[in-house]
Amino acid sequence: MPKVNTLEKISETDDSVEALLDRVRALQPLIRENAAKGEQDRRVPEPVIAALKEAGAFRLGTPRRFGGYQGNMKAFLDLSSIVAEADGGTAWVVTLVNVCNFFAGLFSESAKEKIFGANPDALISGVHSASATSRKVEGGYRVTGKWFYNSAGWHSDWALLGIPLVDDEGKTYDRGWAIIPASELKLEDTWFVAGMAASGSISRIAEDVFVPDDMVASVSEAIKGGLPEMKLAGEPEYSSAVVPVFSLVLIGPQLGLGRAALDFVTSKAPTKAIYDTVFTSATQSVGFQLQIAKAATLIETAHLHAYKCAEEIDAAALAGVYPTTKARAKMRAHVATVAESITQAIDALLFAHGASSFALNNPLQRIWRDSAVGARHAAITPQIAYETWGKELLGISDHVTPLV
Repeated sequence: MPKVNTLEKISETDDSVEALLDRVRALQPLIRENAAKGEQDRRVPEPVIAALKEAGAFRLGTPRRFGGYQGNMKAFLDLSSIVAEADGGTAWVVTLVNVCNFFAGLFSESAKEKIFGANPDALISGVHSASATSRKVEGGYRVTGKWFYNSAGWHSDWALLGIPLVDDEGKTYDRGWAIIPASELKLEDTWFVAGMAASGSISRIAEDVFVPDDMVASVSEAIKGGLPEMKLAGEPEYSSAVVPVFSLVLIGPQLGLGRAALDFVTSKAPTKAIYDTVFTSATQSVGFQLQIAKAATLIETAHLHAYKCAEEIDAAALAGVYPTTKARAKMRAHVATVAESITQAIDALLFAHGASSFALNNPLQRIWRDSAVGARHAAITPQIAYETWGKELLGISDHVTPLV
């Protein structure tokens, strides 16, 4: 494996998001070289994690005053799509860590001090579902549970996990997020999947773990924009609409995967014959040209929707206005359109490239599988997003999900 030059640490004169993106772009050969191993091992290889950490790739969602970039949603899309051009599983890990670090910015000041004050390079993984039991005790909660699909779980220092918030009588009154040190949780290797294998989305297990009150936040208040930390001066990014943020960042990798698939197929076309035809080069075929044009247009459509959604989230946050339910529902529809457009584009490119797309030594098949699995995340599900948006358009208030 070629030696990669050590990247300089983030400095006061090189702390822009643009510089971060340049450093990460320079790591694409390393990421691409390790993609097959990451899939085989079902986790991103440690040399890649170390290089990304050194480049500052995991600080995008961290508050600026703790050494992070405090990035907006456009920056999230830019970063994750650049990584995904080289490998989808690695992009998923970068994305999930950054958004969990971002959500940690909604927690109490003492929580942020514990996490980022002690380690500006802290990595947080997370699972939203509240697959646990909790018991209210003095100063916090005792939590027991098992959380599946904890992406980046092999690499994280902390885990942001869904828990039921209960009163002294044990009655659940809300859903919460709890941030727990990784050292207090067990790992179980349960991630055996067809795509996004390198994301290492394993299970976390808590056995009667104590979580202090300051490491817990209300999900319902976060969704409404009501947490106190969402209103801090100088940190407008953390007032962003929570559910649209979570769904939007998850399609950042899709953008990079779409670009990578298009680049691969078009680069191979001049020297690739279409078997059992007169075409010695795919570029000679009008049918192939139409397929490429269709795929490219779908990918462009995905980018337009993704960045339009990011623009709406970022503009509202800077203006100090929390988007209405109707506006947030539209944002989820934007995200659904991105997922559909990219998966359709990659499907068209597979037809264009032919059966060799599925050879195990062809990176196109991994792009296809990673995209297909990532696009099926529950926060992206098109039918739920479109139903939510449709109800808002028709003035129907009984939504099928609280995640709007």
